[in-house]
Amino acid sequence: MKLEDLELISSIVHRRTGIVLGRQKDYLIDTRLAPVARQFGHISVEKLVQSIRSGCKPAEDAAVESMTTNETLFFRDKLPFDNITNIVIPELFKKRSSSAPIKIWCAACSSGQEPYSLSMMLYEMGLGPNQVSILATDVSYSMVERAKNGIYSQFEIQRGLPAKLLEKYFTQEGLTWKISSRLAERIEFRQFNLLDEFAYLGVFDIILCRNLLIYFDEARKKDILHRLSKSLAHDGYLFLGAAETVLGLTNDVVPHATAKTIYVRAGSDNAQQYNRSVQAVAFR
Repeated sequence: MKLEDLELISSIVHRRTGIVLGRQKDYLIDTRLAPVARQFGHISVEKLVQSIRSGCKPAEDAAVESMTTNETLFFRDKLPFDNITNIVIPELFKKRSSSAPIKIWCAACSSGQEPYSLSMMLYEMGLGPNQVSILATDVSYSMVERAKNGIYSQFEIQRGLPAKLLEKYFTQEGLTWKISSRLAERIEFRQFNLLDEFAYLGVFDIILCRNLLIYFDEARKKDILHRLSKSLAHDGYLFLGAAETVLGLTNDVVPHATAKTIYVRAGSDNAQQYNRSVQAVAFR
């Protein structure tokens, strides 16, 4: 691809999704655009880019969607699920009346493995849809539709899903596996762009925004973290990826006192526990 074509695609993707495509991603851009070019009947990626330059909105939409990273698997990075089971859910139910349902937001659900993993985990804890609900969003329309269908290949099933849960919550359909309808009962899937205003989505007790901030520039990270904190209940919990941090980006949330990858709102009781633990270490 020509440099000016790469720069055009990179600028469009950044403007519309916040994702930064550096020069090291040139090969990735070319590779992912090739099937999009064929989809629109173009003989080359260069012809596709020409159509985008001329204002073909469907081609631009498809090109942007092809650039989103959809790597995911069931129970990805087991620790967050263990922390939700052993720390977060018990702490929330201690603080809440039994009539107040817990609300979870999976802010980058991809093809659905994360919210379905959560739903399985919650059923294993004995918690039904009336006790815990999940909003699952993704910028990619095609990924959201895939997630709604809840159909997975043998390869996808083998990535992280324990055999006993496969047997309990899935039905084999030829070469694929279909999730149980009850897993989806507690989940609302919706296409959503984190660059858009999301205050109207409501306030959540648990937000999972894992392995997403790494694709944004610093300004976008700061903005998204600030707005995520506003959508987090005062005593809520924010989960980021293992390689992600809020250090130098925001003071709105701080690390949980004892659990890695969990952040809590500054000023909350959980944050005060963190401050006390930091002070205790400082005075040793």
